[in-house]
Amino acid sequence: MKLGIVGLPNVGKSTLFNSLTKAGAESANYPFCTIDPNVGVVAVPDERLGKLAALYDSVKITPAVIEFVDIAGLVKGASKGEGLGNQFLANIREVDAIVHVVRCFEDGNVIHVDGSVDPLRDIETINLELIFSDIEILERRIAKTSKGARNDKVLAKELEFLKGLKVHLEEGKTAKSFESSEDEEEKAWLESCNLLTYKPVIFAANVAEDDLADDGASNEHVKDVQKFAAAENSEVFVICAQIEQEIAELEEDEKKMFLEDLGITQSGLDKLIQASYRLLGLISFLTAGEKETRAWTIKVGTKAPQAAGKIHSDFERGFIRAEVVNYQSLLDCGSVAAAKAKGLVGSEGKEYIMKDGDVVEFLFNV
Repeated sequence: MKLGIVGLPNVGKSTLFNSLTKAGAESANYPFCTIDPNVGVVAVPDERLGKLAALYDSVKITPAVIEFVDIAGLVKGASKGEGLGNQFLANIREVDAIVHVVRCFEDGNVIHVDGSVDPLRDIETINLELIFSDIEILERRIAKTSKGARNDKVLAKELEFLKGLKVHLEEGKTAKSFESSEDEEEKAWLESCNLLTYKPVIFAANVAEDDLADDGASNEHVKDVQKFAAAENSEVFVICAQIEQEIAELEEDEKKMFLEDLGITQSGLDKLIQASYRLLGLISFLTAGEKETRAWTIKVGTKAPQAAGKIHSDFERGFIRAEVVNYQSLLDCGSVAAAKAKGLVGSEGKEYIMKDGDVVEFLFNV
């Protein structure tokens, strides 16, 4: 999973990025990987892995990972060359979802680029820059499609669709809100455009420390963001980037005590991962053995052969069946043999739909 973090200057975006990547790398003992200065790969915290590894006496634990991309240079007018201009957008085209950090705290020492704290105005500013970029993409697609549309009915239909989408964006609306028909062709065209404003969005409401205990419930700015997000079918999570930075410096035991002292149970990274999995419809299945215990991320509704293909294409191609047991059931029984004796291990075929927490052994023949 790849998430792009956007936000105006001085909203806490880079602070959040730095703390998330550091905390995520350390908490799961996964080597922090810097692909370039604004990309970090972090482990998805999953307490099931350690317990499962202990059961199997695994040599290695491999968690699922998330790649975070810190999108720098996004300011008002970026699409027209302000700040770093459009170069930041190249980093975000391939992300699965956008994490939009919005400032919901008042602090006279931290100047806001527009002079006051107004998260809805900030959201609109960012959205407009993304819309302008999408319009450029569409204009190139329209020009390319126009060449063959005269003699091709399918291309002519696509051209009409693209022009309608462009008009929609020019009205300041996102691609996500475009009312296209249930036509599968049109859906495919929309998805193939890879527009930024078509991607799922998670809003990170950055609050002051005092607002953390009630999860921003008494913060009017947070309420505004939550209302906006609900209308957009987006997720919202409340964080304090400054606190996340402090948490990132702590060991795991210290981290738990620190969170308890603040009256909260989850770090920002935990909240973000949960919001990401919900928004993108993701779950994890697990594999375990002496060599390795590992988490694999798949879409809700994935069938067993396709899940096997996440491990290796040979597993999917030569799929025979999947031996499946629920993680908690396996843990309670203490071994696969004991779980089998109780009839808790299923032998599943090609139509089996994977569930979160399934511990699986795939049988295949190539």
